[in-house]
Amino acid sequence: MSEQADKARQDSMSPDAETSPAEGGDRDFPVVAAGASAGGIEAFRELLSAMPNDTGMAFVLVLHLDPSGESQLREIIAQETEMPVQEAKDGMVIEPNQVYVIPANRTMTLREGQLRLTQDERSRLYRTINIFFRSLAKARRDKAIGVVLSGSNDDGSLGLEAIKEAGGITFAQSEASAQMRTMPNTAIATGHVDFTGTPVEIAQVLVRTSHHSYVYDSGQDGLGPLGEEELSDIFAMLRTAIGVDFSLYKETTLRRRIFRRMALLRLEELPQYVKYLQQNPAEIENLYHQILIGATGFFRDAPLFEALKREVFPALMENRSVQAPIRIWVAGCSTGEEAYSIGIGLLEFLSQAIATPPIQIFATDLNDAAIEQARQGIYPAGRLTDVSPERLQRFFMEVEGGYQVTKQLREICIFARQNLLGDPPFSKLDLVSCRNVLIYFKPAAQRNILSVIHYSLKSPGYLVLGSSEAAGSVPELFTAVNPRQKVYLKQPSSADWDFNLAENISSEDIPTRTRPWSRSAQSDAGISRAAEQALLLYHNAAAVIIDGQLNILQFLGQTGAYIDPAPGQASLNLLRLSRPEMQIDLRSAIHQAKETQQTVSKTNVHLRPSEVAEDLPTTQRINLVVLPFKPSATAETCFVVLFEDMSRSEAEAEPAAQSQLNRAADYSTPDGAQVLHQLHQELETTKMHLQSIIEEQEATNQDLRAANEEILSSNEELQSTNEELQTAKEEIQATNEELSTINEELYQRNADTTRISNDFQNLLGSINIPIVMVESELRIRRFTPTAARLFNLIPTDIGRPLNDIRHNLLIDDLEGRILEVIRHLTQISEEVQDRNGHWYDLRVRPYRTMDNRIDGAVIVMVAIDALKRSSEALRVAQTYAEAIVQTVEESIVVLNEALEVVTATRSFYDAFGLPADSAGRSLFELGKGQWDVPELRSLLARVLSQTEIIPNQSTERVTLAQRQLQLEARKFVRPEQPLLILLKVADRAE
Repeated sequence: MSEQADKARQDSMSPDAETSPAEGGDRDFPVVAAGASAGGIEAFRELLSAMPNDTGMAFVLVLHLDPSGESQLREIIAQETEMPVQEAKDGMVIEPNQVYVIPANRTMTLREGQLRLTQDERSRLYRTINIFFRSLAKARRDKAIGVVLSGSNDDGSLGLEAIKEAGGITFAQSEASAQMRTMPNTAIATGHVDFTGTPVEIAQVLVRTSHHSYVYDSGQDGLGPLGEEELSDIFAMLRTAIGVDFSLYKETTLRRRIFRRMALLRLEELPQYVKYLQQNPAEIENLYHQILIGATGFFRDAPLFEALKREVFPALMENRSVQAPIRIWVAGCSTGEEAYSIGIGLLEFLSQAIATPPIQIFATDLNDAAIEQARQGIYPAGRLTDVSPERLQRFFMEVEGGYQVTKQLREICIFARQNLLGDPPFSKLDLVSCRNVLIYFKPAAQRNILSVIHYSLKSPGYLVLGSSEAAGSVPELFTAVNPRQKVYLKQPSSADWDFNLAENISSEDIPTRTRPWSRSAQSDAGISRAAEQALLLYHNAAAVIIDGQLNILQFLGQTGAYIDPAPGQASLNLLRLSRPEMQIDLRSAIHQAKETQQTVSKTNVHLRPSEVAEDLPTTQRINLVVLPFKPSATAETCFVVLFEDMSRSEAEAEPAAQSQLNRAADYSTPDGAQVLHQLHQELETTKMHLQSIIEEQEATNQDLRAANEEILSSNEELQSTNEELQTAKEEIQATNEELSTINEELYQRNADTTRISNDFQNLLGSINIPIVMVESELRIRRFTPTAARLFNLIPTDIGRPLNDIRHNLLIDDLEGRILEVIRHLTQISEEVQDRNGHWYDLRVRPYRTMDNRIDGAVIVMVAIDALKRSSEALRVAQTYAEAIVQTVEESIVVLNEALEVVTATRSFYDAFGLPADSAGRSLFELGKGQWDVPELRSLLARVLSQTEIIPNQSTERVTLAQRQLQLEARKFVRPEQPLLILLKVADRAE
């Protein structure tokens, strides 16, 4: 039930809705429609005689009437009820507590509270009940009540399905009380009947139902706002017993269908129903099937299927390999009509193709009973009203109870139970049909289902929704290609899963600082030029060239006095190799050069005596110079670090300056002021050094934060990889589900094949006729036990060529005649003998498969030995009798009932000069009509009119060709043989 339909129904039931005065201001009273055929008048009388006249319901009786006569139904029904009974007229407004009967030769519907009549057509003669029931369901929805009574066809079953899907209540007459059981039994078999019983019992339930608030309370579901806790309990019981969580379904629809079950059980309060569910577990199953009601049909919304053949199927075949199967998923397939309709349309589309790919149609639903019916593919004739005669002939076979979908179509459709909200989906699909399914779910669940479908579809892939549905909630996933028919195309989205992880990770995604520096990425020529320039500027200095991570790239000059490798793991990092006392100045200078991209100098850096350079003075002072440069335009910045020894004069002046500082203890003197100025300079240098350390620490912290972000990013990547693996697992589960479904389908088909094979074996074993079935290459396929004796066959001969077997028939070139039948699709019938002299009627016919393909021949041997011998004995007896007759000297002629000559003695022919080949001619035509005399005609007519069991002989004297003749005639009547007349002719003496 769609939201639009619910809203329209609620609007029509609101106090502000306009009502026609002719309708009494109450347009939403219940309407009971009762349909019947043969034996239905008596059922109508019993039903209405048990109904009071104040139920508040209107009654409409639909009966199959003789279109050529006047109906007396109104007068008959009026005698059984106190309610006014009227014959329906076009535009008549229905009123409660009144009865309306259908007129003859009319089709009736209900629209806007009025009965509408149209001229009945012969094609609709036995669908009038379905037509009215469907219009009633559309007009009254949950106020519609359908009753199917006695009848000899299947009319009404589809109408009850529509009423129940709309929320109405359905009844059918019990088998024992119906004069004709076919109609109610067909309705019951659909599973859409709520109550069965006699017409009186149905009337009693109707009376009780008429007082329930579900029927008379317009616009309310009767549960009230206080039913939330009870609804949760009901959902929990359904989830525990069935395994389906209905809390994600639209609550309005669920509440109405729960209230409908309460009306059938005569329960007014929701707590009472919860208690009833707890005490009666079977009611949980009934409620479950009530919720899963779904209306479907073959080629429902015919323009959609035309759009599929015109727009979607051609797109699916573009650039498709013949080996790539077309995969289609029909979600919410109900009893399978939707899946079979798509299969028929696709087979029709591919019928003109030279080569066709395999077809896989997966159809799923929550209802196990519906899935089982879909697998069988058997539907009553009433469900195929929208199937054209051409499609009916090509895709259906007539069976007991209706029509069955052909084996070819059943094999491409795989049916399975599936919960859209929980079970793994199918994958790599070309088309998904999810019509009239989303309308039952809440918006969040709808978005989730659409996301699952988006994942299941290939690119490009198509989605088909119902007329009341749309994919507008996820515009980034689907775009409409045919908005009128609700056909959507999958859109690329960031939510797409890509399992080729290697292609998603490039070197640019790896942070530069996490990759070791590669010398090949730098310009060796640029580094060499920088070294040369440094040596020119500082011809006596030692130096190293480092990269941005302080890794040494080249050594220049004698650096042993300044670089002291530390114990432990080997490293080329300058800070780890440099002397400890100069590391602070070195770090500060490199940091400033990196920030300013200018040359930075650090003077008067003190070094302790070096154990390696023993020739150096005990206290060494050096200058540090850091020069930034880029080896190439695209390379990262590198640095030349120079270690320059201070001159000897500068070193000797240092102690004098220190003594001067000691003398300048009094800072008020000029010397003291100079010392104070130097101290200020040193303090400023120290502050700058500390500031560089702080900045370096901040940079380190920033690096740590970046590293942390990298770790988080790596963690997200791992989570993404985990999700991808989970998705891969779900895909494997979906594939597993497909395999399980296919296995179940194959198991079912194998069981059917075994049963059919057993039946066939028993049938062949019980036939006392020699029958041999051969393949196109004349290999033996099957044979009956009697054929084994005639053809000298044993069970192991199955599969051997027939010409390898020495049979007992006296016939030349049997194999050639069989091949002639197979090639030219002819039939032969010939009488043959076996070696023992027994006669058989040999019949050879083509072997046709279910798909009308010739695959061999069937050889049937009908024993005619007794018939042959009887025929021969009869021929001998006839010859003997004729020989005896020919020896008689008297003139005798035998006539049939038409007075034609059957035989005559030779003396007859000689006496009258007649030819011996006169047999078969009329007696009156012999001898140029000389036998055509009134006396002879009178004699023969008198003989023919005799009725005695043993007739007397009749005589007559006639003159024929101037001869006086004595005629004697007698009639011979033989059991199951033609009548004969024996006529004796003799000359009469004068």
